Amino acid sequence: QVQLVESGGGLVQPGGSLRLSCAASGFIFSIHALGWYRQAPGKQRELVAAITSGGTTNYSDSVKGRFTISRDNAKNTVYLQMNSLKPEDTAVYYCNRGASYSGTYIPRDYWGQGTQVTVSS
Repeated sequence: QVQLVESGGGLVQPGGSLRLSCAASGFIFSIHALGWYRQAPGKQRELVAAITSGGTTNYSDSVKGRFTISRDNAKNTVYLQMNSLKPEDTAVYYCNRGASYSGTYIPRDYWGQGTQVTVSS
């Protein structure tokens, strides 16, 4: 069974940092693209960062320069380093398993349960 388990969320002050982790199992991790999404109450889930099996990364304009996605294939884990956090970053953050053997990120219907990030003073 494909499993994606997010962790690392919490309450931080504006300007603070968090590192989210997504531990994966049940598939060949290294050949799949991965994405981080977020969903605030009453809003659509949006893609914030993605990384391909080859290590190519992409970011939404709202987080570019502040967030960094990375992967450790030896640990079957994808990370989202979140710096200079703003109140508008408050959301539940989810990881997604994308397509295999693709030069671009293509989402697929495999999701973790999410981790809450709250940015507030």
